[in-house]
Amino acid sequence: MRGGNEPKVARARQLRKVENEAEEKLWHELRGRRLNGYKFIRQLPVGPYFADFACREANLIVEVDGSQHANRSRDRYRDETMNRKGWSVLRVWHADVLTGRRSVLDTIVAALDGRLNQKMVAVDVKFLPASTLGDK
Repeated sequence: MRGGNEPKVARARQLRKVENEAEEKLWHELRGRRLNGYKFIRQLPVGPYFADFACREANLIVEVDGSQHANRSRDRYRDETMNRKGWSVLRVWHADVLTGRRSVLDTIVAALDGRLNQKMVAVDVKFLPASTLGDK
């Protein structure tokens, strides 16, 4: 992590140690530029939050959500904060990572390549490009 903010570095390291099964499986696909050459990192601090996965070159954050995130207003504020910081946010479901990982990866690639570039809110995925913050 850049900037030397020791409390955030320590928290990010702690979060990396407790990832769940879906995050672990998705990280296996994202790490080491395995997904079309894009570099991802885990637990990037963005404001007061930590993004599950982030690709700096595409300003894309990927969040893996469990059922506790269903209709949670705090997530909307979190997404808005990340958008204001210049990040697009892609939210996918934990269960989809475990049962339909190829589809999740295809969606991530679409966002990285710019084919997914408009706000999209569906039952199984949510994409909020940084430029559409005002389109609530």
